[in-house]
Amino acid sequence: MPDELTPEILVRAYCSGIFPMGDDTQPGVVRWFAPDPRGLLPLDDRFHVPSSLGRIVRQGRFRVTFDRAFDRVIAACADRERTWITPRIRRAYRALHRAGRAHSVEAWTADEEGDNLAGGLYGVALGGAFFGESMFFRETNASKVALVHLVRRLRRRGYRLLDTQYSTPHLEQFGAFEIPREEYQRRLGRALRTDATWGDSSGEPAAGETDAPTAALQTDGGRPTVDGGSV
Repeated sequence: MPDELTPEILVRAYCSGIFPMGDDTQPGVVRWFAPDPRGLLPLDDRFHVPSSLGRIVRQGRFRVTFDRAFDRVIAACADRERTWITPRIRRAYRALHRAGRAHSVEAWTADEEGDNLAGGLYGVALGGAFFGESMFFRETNASKVALVHLVRRLRRRGYRLLDTQYSTPHLEQFGAFEIPREEYQRRLGRALRTDATWGDSSGEPAAGETDAPTAALQTDGGRPTVDGGSV
């Protein structure tokens, strides 16, 4: 029997403000959510980069790429004792990635054995909206560096909305906030009508996307942050 979690179904769901989550206690079960209130990260100067994190980004401790290792990123996000990223969810988002709608950001470190995937995140891009799904880290600050690069790309490419689904304490360090569902639907509609472009997905950053990525982002004096799990 065909899986109904096709790219077309997922796109329609996101455009309606709905997203799926698997249930690892019931194999194959997928539940649909439309939180009220809804969590967002700002794409203007309200997005805060702690000064300590800004230094790490400027030092180039991690090399950041886009869409180089989507399958590895979603597998790493799912690699925990309890997860909503079930095999069925992973299959669905891999198909969405092949359709050009789901994207990943990777943070790498290098040693004698080659590149190591230190952290990253993935999500869905539609029109001028990006829907963050999950993030992971194997080295401290790696996922946060990936987030800073994501926000910079979205701002440069004309995106209007960064949906985090829920607000969490670690996202609030970056300026995350919540809005009622009705207001979210209005903002979503405007964002979906925006002609934004994710851009090159060859696996490497586009020209200029790794040079001082915090330059246009506000720092907040180094408030402590904690790497998170789901976005």
